[in-house]
Amino acid sequence: MNTPKTPPLAHCVRQSLTAYFNDLDGVATEGLYDLVITEVERPLLQQVMQHVEGNQLKAAKLLGLNRNTLRKKLTAHRLR
Repeated sequence: MNTPKTPPLAHCVRQSLTAYFNDLDGVATEGLYDLVITEVERPLLQQVMQHVEGNQLKAAKLLGLNRNTLRKKLTAHRLR
């Protein structure tokens, strides 16, 4: 039996943005890049930190970030 594939992340982003634009119903918006990055970064950091059981060194390595950069991002998102 074939199980359905999980949609790639890009597909999920496309679907979310399509829904976002449909919900705007023609209303002008600005700052979409920052909005998307903020909306994606926080849950990404939360899930990675949960996955590595709070180990910042492992999280930084998994994310491909410097540990100090990770700490700044965790602080900015009030996750530490």
